[in-house]
Amino acid sequence: MHHNIGRLLAMLAVIAVASTPAAGDDDFPIIGTYAKDQVCNGDGSDRPDLVVKITRNEIVSNLGACTILNRKRDGRTIWAHVQCKMPGDSVLLGDVTFTRRDDGALDFDDQDHTSPAVLYKCGK
Repeated sequence: MHHNIGRLLAMLAVIAVASTPAAGDDDFPIIGTYAKDQVCNGDGSDRPDLVVKITRNEIVSNLGACTILNRKRDGRTIWAHVQCKMPGDSVLLGDVTFTRRDDGALDFDDQDHTSPAVLYKCGK
């Protein structure tokens, strides 16, 4: 089951991140739209199955939506505990990590290291 959580979270990581309310975007600098494992064109031509949107409240992709239950930031790394709703009404809990790279991309990993990915931000 942990393997399935990792796969799901990796795919969802391309969409949206939700979190507890915070003072400003500086504490959660990864809000935006990303493409999984490829540079994002950002002009609508990106494959929908690779697009991930991250907000303060959720991570959304073509596979489902994950609500961020809590998060912690240490420099460039953000850890998030998420609850994901999958097709068929299944719910999974897990932890994910996002690490900001110098090029603006995010290194993503799940708690079991089963589905690491690089998320490339669309637009500025």
